[in-house]
Amino acid sequence: MQTQLKYLLPLLIVLATLPGHALRLEPIKYGDMQNWYSRDIKESSIIGGATKTIYEIAPAGHTTGNKPYRNLGGSPWATSNVYAKVSGVVKSSCAVQPAMVNGQKMAKVQAKMEHVKALGIINLDVMVAGTIFLGEIVEPITSTKTPFGKMSMGMPYTKRPVALVYDYKVDMPNTNTRIKATGLGSKKTLKGRDQAEVYVLLQKRWEDKDGNLHALRVGTGRERYSKSVAYTKGHQLKIHYGDITKQPFYKSYMGLLNGEKAYYAKNSKGKLVPVQEEGWAPADAVPTHVLVMASSSCGEPYVGTEGVTLYIDNIAFGF
Repeated sequence: MQTQLKYLLPLLIVLATLPGHALRLEPIKYGDMQNWYSRDIKESSIIGGATKTIYEIAPAGHTTGNKPYRNLGGSPWATSNVYAKVSGVVKSSCAVQPAMVNGQKMAKVQAKMEHVKALGIINLDVMVAGTIFLGEIVEPITSTKTPFGKMSMGMPYTKRPVALVYDYKVDMPNTNTRIKATGLGSKKTLKGRDQAEVYVLLQKRWEDKDGNLHALRVGTGRERYSKSVAYTKGHQLKIHYGDITKQPFYKSYMGLLNGEKAYYAKNSKGKLVPVQEEGWAPADAVPTHVLVMASSSCGEPYVGTEGVTLYIDNIAFGF
């Protein structure tokens, strides 16, 4: 018996450390992508007057009318689908929607070019990246400036998962160029391959007396996909705790988010302000917030490759 245990113990240790071993899952609410709320937005006549349907990850329902959306049914999810009203002109965008993959309903997150014809003669193109994230969008969007300033990123969270777990699929066009199109000028072709990405970031946040938000990075998990990926179930995006800048897996895009890279969140007065990550927390620190995002692009706003598509489903924290 002792001899058997002698050989069994190393085997169990190996199995426990293999990638993809079973974790206890804590699903994120509505992260199974089974529930979608749709709304019809009537665009201004100056750009054609079309009625477009856009989708939110929330309890099933439907509304008609140009009304700002706020997260419904306790859903923690927001999308890049927006109702915009800039200088009185109403426009909508839909780069996230439900789709069936292998008989499973998933979120389809796609990079696409929005074509707008003003007064029937002026053509404007805007590159839109499909994105879902934990947080909310403050509608209506009234300008194209400071895109992150319209998004409140993250939700309160104090646990320390070892991974973000999800099912996914990636369709990646075979091209090494990207398009920059803001709608304000000619389109530009940029060198470099766009990538879809998924990340989970844990932060320890605090607010100073002036309402500014600060944070230390507690945990980091971030992957980018530059090639097509077949439908994959139960993928584990490992979360690394503490300062990871000296680790062999570290990439520059895993770094701290500060300055112009900082995401925004609401302070105690309800004002959207940047969350400046000022350093790395100790490896045993307890977070106060978690950010999760899945996007069809990893570049700057209004830059992407049309057709890059990420399908994602069953998003959960793994322990």
